[in-house]
Amino acid sequence: MRADARRNYERLLTEARTAFTEHGTDASLEDIARRAEVGIGTLYRHFPNRTALMSAVFQDEVDKLLARSRELLAAPEPCRALVDWLRAIVTHASTYRGLSRALMAAQSDEASALSRCSTPMRAAGSTLLARAQQAGVVRPDVGIADLMQLTNAISLAVEQSPEDPELADRLLKLTLRGIQG
Repeated sequence: MRADARRNYERLLTEARTAFTEHGTDASLEDIARRAEVGIGTLYRHFPNRTALMSAVFQDEVDKLLARSRELLAAPEPCRALVDWLRAIVTHASTYRGLSRALMAAQSDEASALSRCSTPMRAAGSTLLARAQQAGVVRPDVGIADLMQLTNAISLAVEQSPEDPELADRLLKLTLRGIQG
């Protein structure tokens, strides 16, 4: 990528991250381009659609969540490790209004740019889940796809209830009770 194109790309990511934090993932793409001081055509040259932009914006956070899952593989309590990782996902998704809804939709659209973020997350979660199941602390019929959807649903509930800072923990505790073997 040429230096000016790289600068435009980075400015678009910075402005998109700010816009998604302030206004949610439905923030105006035209506004993002304007704030990045580029035309909408430049935005679309770098990111062919909203989900491609969202995927690029969230890639750093996905990388951190993946790193956290690897750290948690050494945790002494496999079920707690799994729930801690799910809590980290809820925290991440709750930062951006609309992200949970988009991630839930991406579960059924493997061609989506967000699905490319979700695939390694499901793999990481599967490893943590299998460890907890092998330890006999999580029921064998629990699947990672269901846990990821449930985690996104919790994030969506948290997003809709900002006045209840304890909601995520309460819902995750209910989830824990439901998955324990």
